[in-house]
This record gives sequence, C-alpha cells and structure tokens, in this order.
Amino acid sequence: MTARMEKRFAALKAEGRPALVTYFMGGDPDYETSLAIMKALPEAGSDVIELGMPFSDPMADGPAIQMAGHRALIGGQTLKKTLKLAADFRQTDKDTPIVLMGYYNPIYIYGVETFLDDANAAGIDGLIVVDLPPEMDDELCIPALRKGISLIRLATPTTNDKRLPKVLTNTSGFVYYVSMNGITGSALPDPSLIGAAVARIKAHTDLPVCVGFGVKTAEHARAIGAAADGVVVGTAIVNRIAGSLSEDGKATGKTVEAATSLVRELAGGVRAARPVAAE
Repeated sequence: MTARMEKRFAALKAEGRPALVTYFMGGDPDYETSLAIMKALPEAGSDVIELGMPFSDPMADGPAIQMAGHRALIGGQTLKKTLKLAADFRQTDKDTPIVLMGYYNPIYIYGVETFLDDANAAGIDGLIVVDLPPEMDDELCIPALRKGISLIRLATPTTNDKRLPKVLTNTSGFVYYVSMNGITGSALPDPSLIGAAVARIKAHTDLPVCVGFGVKTAEHARAIGAAADGVVVGTAIVNRIAGSLSEDGKATGKTVEAATSLVRELAGGVRAARPVAAE
C-alpha cells in the first residue's frame, strides 16, 4: 500500500508540482452521496484522498468538521462502513492513495489487528491518527507499518528541532505540517512562513511535506504549494458540502458538484504554484 503513495508523490515531483490532498468526512451526509463524492474527487484534481472517520469527540476539529461527523453518525456511519466506502471506491480506482484520518478510540474499539487487516483489504494506504503521539507507536504505528500501511504524523509550528526527530520516527508516506496552532478551519497562515517551516522539516527527513489547516481558495493553494510538496484542504470542502444540503441536512442534486467544483478550483491553484517548473 505504501508503494502507491510513493509512486504518486514521485510522479508529482517529476511533473514539477505539489499534490492536492483533499479531505471529506466518510458518510456525510449519507453513505451513497459520500461515495459519489469520493469517486468524483480524482477527476476533479485530487491527488491524495483523506477519508475522515467520524467520531463523537473530535478534539482537533473545528465546527464544520465536527458537524460533518455528527451528520455522518446520525446517518448510521460506522468505522466498518467507512472501510467499506474505501473498498467500494477501489472497485473503480486502483491508483489514488487513500489516507484515513481521525482518532484512536474507534480503532481501539474495533481491534487494532482486525482494523489493520480490514484496512489493507479495503485498499487504505495511510493513517493520520491525531491523538496518538510517537510515544505510543507500539499501539498502532508499528503494527500498521508491518501491514504496509503508513502512519502519517503531524508537525506544528511548536514542534521544535529537539522534538521533530521523535515525531518523524516511524513516520512514512508524507509529513503533515499543521501550519498554525488551533483547530481545523482556522484563518490562513502567513504563506511567507511556510517555506522556512518546510525547509526545517526537510532537514530531518526525505519524506514529502504537505501543508494544511486554513487553506480555502485556489489562491491559498497556489501560495502554499509554491513551497510545500502538497496542499491539504478539508474544512473548505466540508463547508461546500454542508452548504449544498437541504434544510434537514439531506443531500441534494447539487451536493457532489458543490464539492468537486471547489476541488477543480483548488487543483488549478496547485498547478499554478510553480509555473517555471511546469514549463
């Protein structure tokens, strides 16, 4: 599974552009609609898909993603159904890397070994588990690596050079640089600071560095992508989905297009990030 991620980032590096990493919540607003969104993302320009695992206590997420998780849970989404979402996607797309993002509790309840076996069978390439520090690698990270699934770690502006090597230990796939302190959906950080942050992380690893939190528009994606190996967008997509729903929170005929139209815009920004390299 890790090979699929490595292949994608190598191809993008050869192309001379950063990746567009898109997040949406599995099961939001319902299973069939979220599957339709997922299937449409690569054609719209997504290079890597982050698939949210809904959880009742999402401590790192802002209001938009919290509400997306709530809608999914109300609709009956479970971790097993989220894995099925990935497996159904894999029926028609064998190449796009999928990263599951969420919290450890549902995985722990599911059973780590069973979860990893089922994730492998579903075609999952990586995991972002925001509440598991590197000191707990034996819980999930090491077992995941043995199964060929990457554990993608978060680095932040407060991750200093003393802490960074520990954070990067056993990390694979890519490094997710959270560009500001706070919850998802916060204000855009100063793009002029991103280059220095990415360079500092790259002094410790050869892994691609993808930057997220606060990216909302094509211009944001272009500015961040000029320095980063990838641009991660989540809350803006989730907000577009939410804005397309009916008053009672149900999908409409506009829901899939609401998500993919923004992804197309963001993909244009990412592809304009390094015009010299693209020529």
